[in-house]
Amino acid sequence: MSTKNNITTLNQLVEITTDADGRARQHALTATVTLGNLIPPTVTFASRGLALVIGDGVDVAAFAYQVHTNSTSLGNIDQVADNLVLVCTDDTSIELPEGMAFFYAREAEISGFLGAFDVLITHTMMKQNLANIAKGKPQFDVVIDLSTNGFHPAELPPLGYYAVGRGLVSVADACDALADMTGTFDKPKFFRLDTERCAHSARGLEGCTRCIEACPADALSSVEQAITINPYLCQGMGSCATACPTEAISYALPDPDNTQHFVFQLISQYREQGGKSPVILFYAEASETELAQQLAELPSRVIPVRLEELASVGIDTWFSALAYGASQVVLATSPLLPAKTEAVLVQEVANAVTFLHALNHAEERISITPLASLTQQHLFDDVLLEHEAKLLGTKRDKLAQALDLLASNVVITSTVSAVPNGAPYGRIEIATSDCTLCMGCVAVCPTDALQSMGDSPGMTFREQDCVQCGLCEKACPESVISLVPNYNWDADERQQRQIIHEEPAAECVSCGKPFAPVSMVNMLIEKLRNHSHFQDDAIKRLSMCEDCRVRDIVSDMIDNPDNQMKV
Repeated sequence: MSTKNNITTLNQLVEITTDADGRARQHALTATVTLGNLIPPTVTFASRGLALVIGDGVDVAAFAYQVHTNSTSLGNIDQVADNLVLVCTDDTSIELPEGMAFFYAREAEISGFLGAFDVLITHTMMKQNLANIAKGKPQFDVVIDLSTNGFHPAELPPLGYYAVGRGLVSVADACDALADMTGTFDKPKFFRLDTERCAHSARGLEGCTRCIEACPADALSSVEQAITINPYLCQGMGSCATACPTEAISYALPDPDNTQHFVFQLISQYREQGGKSPVILFYAEASETELAQQLAELPSRVIPVRLEELASVGIDTWFSALAYGASQVVLATSPLLPAKTEAVLVQEVANAVTFLHALNHAEERISITPLASLTQQHLFDDVLLEHEAKLLGTKRDKLAQALDLLASNVVITSTVSAVPNGAPYGRIEIATSDCTLCMGCVAVCPTDALQSMGDSPGMTFREQDCVQCGLCEKACPESVISLVPNYNWDADERQQRQIIHEEPAAECVSCGKPFAPVSMVNMLIEKLRNHSHFQDDAIKRLSMCEDCRVRDIVSDMIDNPDNQMKV
């Protein structure tokens, strides 16, 4: 979190810029309501202060003596020693301060979060609970990990886990944590999850896994074929919400609509005050100090937009900004940005670049730039559009609206353009000659891109809604569906629901009522004609509606009692 002094420094920098663009920027930033939630939902951690320190013997000993020195000077040595368990992962012979519990363990399994860390070590060929062995407690509250590779698998360890050996936190901060991490602590719930919109799974099939792959904290998992978010592990990086193509996961601090409205208001206020060619610079809150140093050397038309985390907004917000009148969008990255989060942003920018190329615009209109390199960033002097109404709908709707607006001002050479692998845009192709219209694909489609025609055998498709999750492809028993990733710039064609396969209904040979697709009836007859239950006249039942089929079976059972078991 940024400090008050850091915010003041950035505000002062904005205030002292007195040219026309600078005055317009200052007005826009002060007149636009700051992003945020007044009362976000929270989760509560409870910690008793029992800490584990684990690593090589030399590192553990050095840390133990530093803790001992600090505790002695503060007069709480007995309390700290009683709440500290040391584990060495090698056979180094070391000396430790008196009164500190000490164990050897080459391997350890660590999971959990602040106040609830499970630590298992192998002893006599069995996994045992170290907290119980050492202190008679069920769990550790804090973990200080001095090992180079780390014992916790997450790229972004949970709260209460200090990965000193990996360089994510200093020894001094880890020492301070031993005194500070006792009590109860609240943390915001950063996300909302709507499982009804989720494209992860359906009917036992796995589809989209973008959010799981995007989370650096390993807070997302699939439980009983449904995405779950552990709020105690989640640290609000935003990459899962940006990666989610259906908005099943959305950022809650602030929510997407507030973010879109903020950007719209910011650009509108800037333009009303006579500002020209605004550059929207998104940055993470933790980067504010370094940004202030860079912003002093940038033109005053660069408008900084502070986010809780950089990945909390995605491609829909970026293109909306261009449609509202930004000359370009820059994402300022920090060296501390987790690799998984950066990968999501890189993928999203790659998708954005594809769209920009199709629109005949320079790819630098939307770019990722390290904070330290902002002053080298090429800045555009012209805007692409100045749309004066706020875009509405889901993030997918807003992106489509923004792209359509930008496309209306240029000549696009190809109606359909390619997109990078994994991009959630495209259509499907069906080998209709082999399709039986079983509707398995319709049953699993999470966005209703595929729908049945209802009264007659057939199905329709709306390209705007297809997120390329692959569930329809996996559900097809005939394997006649394939995904075609691309983007269709013909808005009418992309948004209209089109019939992609239909055929006449087979009529019941008994009563004449239409009851099933002809291809399905023919397929069943071909597959079952040699089955013992469908010999002689029984094969005709496959060409009957359900009512007539039941009547024929009952009649046969009455007339031929010996055939009851057969039918």
